[in-house]
Amino acid sequence: MKAPSVDPASLGERQLLLLLAAIQFTVITDFMTVPPISPVLMAELAIGPRAIGWLVAVYTLAAAGMGLVSAVASDRFDRRHWLLFLYGGFVLSLLVCGFAPNFTALLIGRALCGAFAGVIGATIMTVVGDIVPEARRGRATGMVMSAFAVATVAGVPFSLLAADRFGSRAPFLILAALALLMWVVAWRRVPSIGGHLAARRAREAGGEKSPAALRQLVETMREPAHRRAYLLILLVVSGGFLVIPYISMHLVLDVGVPVSELPIIYLVGGAATFVSARVIGTLSDRLGKTTVFRFLALAAVIPFLAVTHLPPVSVWTAALIVMLFFVLVSGRFVPMMAIATTVPRPPVRGGFMSLMQTVQSLVQGVATTIGGLILGQTPEGQLLHFDKLGWLAVGTTLIAWYWVGKVRPAEARPGGQESARQKEGVAR
Repeated sequence: MKAPSVDPASLGERQLLLLLAAIQFTVITDFMTVPPISPVLMAELAIGPRAIGWLVAVYTLAAAGMGLVSAVASDRFDRRHWLLFLYGGFVLSLLVCGFAPNFTALLIGRALCGAFAGVIGATIMTVVGDIVPEARRGRATGMVMSAFAVATVAGVPFSLLAADRFGSRAPFLILAALALLMWVVAWRRVPSIGGHLAARRAREAGGEKSPAALRQLVETMREPAHRRAYLLILLVVSGGFLVIPYISMHLVLDVGVPVSELPIIYLVGGAATFVSARVIGTLSDRLGKTTVFRFLALAAVIPFLAVTHLPPVSVWTAALIVMLFFVLVSGRFVPMMAIATTVPRPPVRGGFMSLMQTVQSLVQGVATTIGGLILGQTPEGQLLHFDKLGWLAVGTTLIAWYWVGKVRPAEARPGGQESARQKEGVAR
């Protein structure tokens, strides 16, 4: 099938961001599906909390491995072609999950989903960094990351209802159909985004030899400013993924929330996050990304402890506390990702973002595995030591509050070219 002729002006900035957010919605919905439906999976497959941890961890570890491949390859392709390749693999991986006959097959399917989906997020943020000026990048990041809220409002509750009614594989098949539709839309409407390739050709025409792929990867990893950004990602993500994969399990087993009422909790939390993500993005541009991140990091201590120490309460009380968790804990990612896009210089942004995704995925997998190893179950089926995970998450969050001040944008570092317009959006 011959690809259509793509007009670079076929989509404006806002329309392209909305399409990227829609793609991100399918990716995040898939990523978030396993923890909420874990009670259904445990019943159908006769597995325990540790096996659920492996389903989450194998996804993130596969994403980390693919992230290394993307770090080498992504800056050598048109962003459009790279995105379509990854998203096509994601659709096929969802089908593997949907038709998996047992736990082993499902584990393989989750690994395939992680390998493709994990890098899609980095590619989308690379596109945002390429097409959106620094002064508006916080708002753009908030728009794309509002897909998390929409996935929580619509995707996760629908997945819970589908799993409860049709079985645990149904959410993957339904999502595969939606993702296939979005792939066709992206194939027809996403323009060519190859400014980084033109810059490479211009340098080569001027006699400057481009570094080999592996050498460029090593140089990207060795850059001190990049390493500081990666450590920030490590701190923020590790705290979240010590807790997030086990919230639904905790609500059902410890708090007493019926599986049939979990959609209410995700609906309330997602609706609040849909609004808060955009507000946080706008405030990040106006007040400074670092300032907003630090405020959210301190505020996130409250929901971390509240969720992990939650006793049996009503569904609506649980929904309000989980809503606070979604708004503040996930809200940290908006200024953090906006800060991250300012750190690399444009010629290496794709490799930097792919490596960042690798770090994020590795940390997600390791933190989830550690959480699963710490957790236990009483003879009655309740979770043990979930409160300890909350305290560990608080510790990493407070360290991140301090460390974010060490992360500097490229234009503010020696050798950077900083215009007055660029300075407006530099993280303060």
